[in-house]
Amino acid sequence: MKKVVIIHGNGGCTGNHFWIPWLRTELEKKGHVVLAPTMPDNVEAKASVWLPYMRDVLTCDKNTVIVGHSSGAVAAMRYAEEYKLLGSVLVGACYTDLGYESERLAGYYDAPWEWEQIKSNQEFVALFASSDDPYIPITEAQFIHDQLGGEYYEFADQGHFMNKHVPLLLETVSSKLLG
Repeated sequence: MKKVVIIHGNGGCTGNHFWIPWLRTELEKKGHVVLAPTMPDNVEAKASVWLPYMRDVLTCDKNTVIVGHSSGAVAAMRYAEEYKLLGSVLVGACYTDLGYESERLAGYYDAPWEWEQIKSNQEFVALFASSDDPYIPITEAQFIHDQLGGEYYEFADQGHFMNKHVPLLLETVSSKLLG
């Protein structure tokens, strides 16, 4: 059975922040199985904690769509390097530590990215980015898109996607679950 796992960002975010509860509710109304937990270590979001949790507790597998926001998107990409997924929807993603010590310490940027593995381990990737994101330069998303291909949605007015509703996100995830 297909399922959606929504992974929030770091800095104390939870499964109840921003658009996550709305997306979960809307997908559940359509009959989809959705997990939107508050991840352990939700302040630092260390790879050494999050990736095993995604594997062992959330059981992300070839029937799972991961929707990751910010650090959750980074975790989704690292997860897909090693494990099969149905696909991932990356919202506000980056591939560098952006010069932040806290990001560097999370452990996602210690090794080179295995872009071909990320692509081959899933059927699709969709990327949501905004040129007015105050945390992540648009060049980060553009680079990720150049490496992974897939669907790319670039906005000029969504910031770091901290709003309550992202209709195109719902539309995108729903269409992937039907495919």
